[in-house]
Amino acid sequence: MSGVSIQFLKSPVVLLHPDDDVAIALRDLQAGASVDVAGTRVVTRAAIPAGHKLAVRARRSGEPVHRYAQVIGNATTAIEPGDHVHSHNLAVGTISLDHRFGAGYAPTVLVPEAERATFQGIRRADGRVATRNHLAVIATVNCSATVARAIATEITRSGVLDGFPNVDGVVALTHGSGCGMDSAGEGIDVLRRTIAGYATHPNFAGVLLVGLGCESNQMGALITARRLERQIEQGDRLAALTIQDVGGSRRCVEDGVALLTAMLPAANAVERVPVPASELVVGLQCGGSDGYSGITANPALGAAVDLLVAHGGTAILSETPEIYGAEHLLTRRAATPDVAQKLLDRIAWWEDYTARNHGTMDNNPSPGNKAGGLTTIYEKSLGAVAKGGTTGLIDVYEYADAVAARGFVFMDTPGYDPVSVTGQVAGGANLVCFTTGRGSAYGCIPSPSIKLATNTALFERQSDDIDVNCGEMLDCDLSAAEMGEQIFAEMLRVASGGATKSEAFGYGQDEFTPWIIGATM
Repeated sequence: MSGVSIQFLKSPVVLLHPDDDVAIALRDLQAGASVDVAGTRVVTRAAIPAGHKLAVRARRSGEPVHRYAQVIGNATTAIEPGDHVHSHNLAVGTISLDHRFGAGYAPTVLVPEAERATFQGIRRADGRVATRNHLAVIATVNCSATVARAIATEITRSGVLDGFPNVDGVVALTHGSGCGMDSAGEGIDVLRRTIAGYATHPNFAGVLLVGLGCESNQMGALITARRLERQIEQGDRLAALTIQDVGGSRRCVEDGVALLTAMLPAANAVERVPVPASELVVGLQCGGSDGYSGITANPALGAAVDLLVAHGGTAILSETPEIYGAEHLLTRRAATPDVAQKLLDRIAWWEDYTARNHGTMDNNPSPGNKAGGLTTIYEKSLGAVAKGGTTGLIDVYEYADAVAARGFVFMDTPGYDPVSVTGQVAGGANLVCFTTGRGSAYGCIPSPSIKLATNTALFERQSDDIDVNCGEMLDCDLSAAEMGEQIFAEMLRVASGGATKSEAFGYGQDEFTPWIIGATM
């Protein structure tokens, strides 16, 4: 984050900026502990859990409190140096943001093509690059979910995949929507965009769409709306069945198994070849965040994103409710005023969306976030935007829209991680990087998810879930740039076929979660 200098000394706290009113505890502090904060002695007036905030300046009730040199809320009571600053004395208040469209934008200086990093990817016939090589059965409606799973299970159980070693597996992607909804309008448009994005994703060598036949999300309307007719007619990569049309569930399973089995030879006839890192499209996520997220894993991922963009690649920041109060840091980086305005338009949509559903934008952080030290949505957002690095914001996309731009972009999604990642993957993300401080359990098919821990205690506690320990920034005084280089190297390793921890465990099928907008009728 611009203007924030982070130095990790052996002190039990860290002050992120000289103008901050709070420091962050790097370990549990007992009441009465004496700590040095930038040369000033502060005595704790209460116990301060690790990751939580210690007041270093007095604040009167109603005054703003700063972290990252930005306002994270207003004091609800008088705060004295040494106090624990959290939900009992800090809350969201009215803030004035200086958006200054494009004031900080500068074109990215790209690494010369001959010097760009490469990975071992799969180049498809249409030129797109895959990082994985799955086959999928995608339910168009919840009513076809059981049949979709039965098709994938039958192929896997039969052992036929043993003869096709280059195929990563057959998966069923099911969901809870597709009917009981308006057959026109925003909700079904979003669902169809999402399904079509997965059906045509380069990480799938072949896809079978399965519907029931009487649902709102009619197969024919889906195919027409998303212009999938030609691919369906060719049938070598994309096919469709409806249970009612083929004569019931058992017949649909038999026909589905036959269609996908016929796709296996072509799916297997691939090889990994060197491709430039510019072919990577990386979804950026944070879930189960804590007080360290904005200090370690998120800025380290941001440094890796800067490397990726310099090598010609694309990164997608999302989770619109979790940039709320920090959107000015993105509008200042916008390549054009139109891009900045598109971002603010999505913020306005969310303010209206939450209001008509009797909610508010500050119904966040979650209980787990608060236990980890985050107090307000502003504080959470300021740490979350650090995942996006420092390069220019090139474009803003709606949920599940195909991402065409190269560089750093934003996609409008909810903050709920499975829904957010589903939109990013539908938009073309072939890799995901996911930071966590509390230990989010998540994986994604077809795009592998690299998990990044904000602290070493989490990494050691959940070593079977986490791929990279960004807690080394605290333990070993590594800079965000040094940690970012490690993350970028991990991106290339995983994109080349290296397994992530979530893949090894078997995460991915149940995490397909399209965004449900509108009434269920």
